[in-house]
Amino acid sequence: MDGFAVHASDLAELPATLPVAGDIPAGDAGGHAVAPGTAWRIMTGAPMPSGADTVVKVEMTDHAPHVTEPPGRVTIRRAPAPGANVRHAGEDVEPGAPVLPAGVVLGAAALSAAASVGYSLLPVVPRPRVGIVTAGSELADPGARLGDGEIPDSNSVLLCGLVEAAGGIVAARVRSADAPEALLASLAGWPELDVVITAGGISAGAYEVVRQALASAAMRFHRVAQQPGGPQGVGTVSLRGRGVPALCLPGNPVSVFVSFHVYAAGLLAMLAGKASCAAPRRLEAVAGVGWASPAGKAQFMPVVYDGGSVRPVHRLGSSSHLAASVALADGLAVVDADVTRVAPGDRVGFLPTRLDR
Repeated sequence: MDGFAVHASDLAELPATLPVAGDIPAGDAGGHAVAPGTAWRIMTGAPMPSGADTVVKVEMTDHAPHVTEPPGRVTIRRAPAPGANVRHAGEDVEPGAPVLPAGVVLGAAALSAAASVGYSLLPVVPRPRVGIVTAGSELADPGARLGDGEIPDSNSVLLCGLVEAAGGIVAARVRSADAPEALLASLAGWPELDVVITAGGISAGAYEVVRQALASAAMRFHRVAQQPGGPQGVGTVSLRGRGVPALCLPGNPVSVFVSFHVYAAGLLAMLAGKASCAAPRRLEAVAGVGWASPAGKAQFMPVVYDGGSVRPVHRLGSSSHLAASVALADGLAVVDADVTRVAPGDRVGFLPTRLDR
């Protein structure tokens, strides 16, 4: 606080006129002392002189602000409470108390807090390095002119964004045609990774390139009783002589979106040291409208969340091809496998999906 450092006891009667012993700018080395009946002019951020217990704002005196030279005397017209405008050591964080808990994401505010207590370097858990595979001879670059039978490769864009939002780094990516040998050759040239995530090529068709290429690896491909996203794969892939965890997701865009949030987001959070996000955050919500759910399958419905109420984003529900619908989703309504119809007012699980918030 810009003003004058004084003994509060010298302000018992106002106005009080005190001689000014000197000036203490911010960055001053300190060592000054305030004798009874005197004042020191002091700037915001400067060390308090010994003996002083209160700072009087310059606006409470007859001294004009923005004047370079301190006055010889100052008249104090109004007195603050004793101890006012003084910052004491340990006010922000008590001695010995942690400034940042383990697992906190080092954003601007966290880094500023560390810097404020003198830390320039911090031990961290590095962001997990992720390799992404999108599979299918039908895939083409987004924005490219499409040939017959081609579709844009939206899954690569989706997975890259989801990985980054979940705390990972996309360190390698490949789009694979339906040729297992070519996919294996691409993987052989990849750098050190922590996780591999694939999209497509694992279902029951004749050209399931990921399943075929990784059949001899420590992988398990199976169907999960969920909708969307039934086909799933999990295991390890050998990269540079090391087994790397791999999650193989189905290829339809909504299935990729759902499967990532249900299975991959928690894995990346754990690898990134984000302890508070290690498990999917399943909350509860109330269905604002009714919808059907498949018998014997857990349903993950992309929904809009509004004040505790949810409704499906798309009139066709959770069909796995509705790629544009996930852009509007706030999360997934989770319907248990023994429920075939959600009625308005029913309570459902809610899994937030906006990882960047």
